[in-house]
Amino acid sequence: MLQITPEWLKGTEVLNQVPDHQLQWLIDNSRHYILNDGEYLFERDKPITGTHFIIYGKVRLYFTQGGVRREMATVRDRAITGYLPYSRGKISMDFGDSVGETQVMTLPVDRIMDLIKQHYELTQALVGVMSNRVRESTALIQQNEKMMALGKLSAGLAHELNNPAASIVRNASSLMKHLENQPETFAKLIAVDLDENKVATIKKKVAYILENKSDIKLTLRERNNLEDEIADWFDDHDIENGYDMAQTFVEKGFKTEHLDPIYQCMTPTAASPVFAWIYDIMLSAKMVDDIHHASQRIADLITSIKTFTHMDRGADRQYARVDVGIRNTLKMLGHKIKAGSVTVTEDYDDELPEIKMLVGELNQVWTNLIDNALDAMEVNGKGNLKIKTRRDREFAEIVITDDGPGIPDDVKNRVFDPFFTTKQMGKGTGMGLEVVQRIVKTQHQGSVKVNSKPGQTEFIVCIPINPA
Repeated sequence: MLQITPEWLKGTEVLNQVPDHQLQWLIDNSRHYILNDGEYLFERDKPITGTHFIIYGKVRLYFTQGGVRREMATVRDRAITGYLPYSRGKISMDFGDSVGETQVMTLPVDRIMDLIKQHYELTQALVGVMSNRVRESTALIQQNEKMMALGKLSAGLAHELNNPAASIVRNASSLMKHLENQPETFAKLIAVDLDENKVATIKKKVAYILENKSDIKLTLRERNNLEDEIADWFDDHDIENGYDMAQTFVEKGFKTEHLDPIYQCMTPTAASPVFAWIYDIMLSAKMVDDIHHASQRIADLITSIKTFTHMDRGADRQYARVDVGIRNTLKMLGHKIKAGSVTVTEDYDDELPEIKMLVGELNQVWTNLIDNALDAMEVNGKGNLKIKTRRDREFAEIVITDDGPGIPDDVKNRVFDPFFTTKQMGKGTGMGLEVVQRIVKTQHQGSVKVNSKPGQTEFIVCIPINPA
């Protein structure tokens, strides 16, 4: 074991201005020991034993997330870790184990008050270490929080984009096969001797039905009954493939009473080719329409991503509508909303003016609050999410409410504390709401508060419309 002296300790940059007698006091009052490979210097949820000086070797710092170990950093020779003067932390938030053999010098927690009272320069040096550690740790946790949020959004977006992409591929393939059959259908049609005036009449009747399609939503039973009626009508009039065509005719607004006037415009031998021709036109239009909607869905999602991340704008404050950011956030979390059987009610104040804001930062606020609400409602198997905006004098007020089990009274006043979380280990870092408060309060001179009772939790964000 290496013998430690004041001269050796002065080789550590933060201690090189500390008087020798204070360093000797540190040496004399510390415990000196060796950690073997894999032994813990500290463990999550266990008391911090003291201020640790790494003499040689290295200690790996990590936390677990979803059952997976995630390394944060490695402290090496001459590093200082553990409890520091004026620190409020008493319990370790992470794990630290030795990589190989490590020599450690630990000043026990019960000697910290003597340190503060009697050794000013040494205390000052260690407080400087604490300030640096807080800054580095906060940056690391914030980065991890952003990566967790990005992971959730990425998973949701992958699902949201996959659906319209699969629809495009499916409909394009079906349309190709359908078009391959067009020559045969066309050959049957031109073989029918139809008067030109009757053809025009049939086109007008079909167009009228399509243009005046009712917007009334049919129940599954009503739809099935109507399909059966049309299929039976086709069968009664010797129309080929009637049961295959019935679904498309129903989707386009046809009823049996619409078919008779069309049938009367032609001879019985012409009926099958003509109805097949009408069916082909409607089916082709339907598949093209599905492809268009799926493509538009992808385009809308890409636009939402750009607006959400604000990647096509600068980082300065800009005037923007708060409801646009919230709507885009809901799109980003669309998959999670559907998976949780959550009903979203949006009540936006159209008279609320644009707010001068950091758009990307506030979008992170909406993401954290809405994502937390969705997590809270998971235990119900379903939920109701309400989002409301309104003007309160010179402020914009945004209220996000869920009907989850609520936040217990004994922890309600701690939800904004750094590292505090009510989620299962590995599911949250405890920094989401701290980030929310910092963005709203520090960057936008606003406020955020929570009201909660069983079955109703609301987060109320107030932001000045024109911050000073």
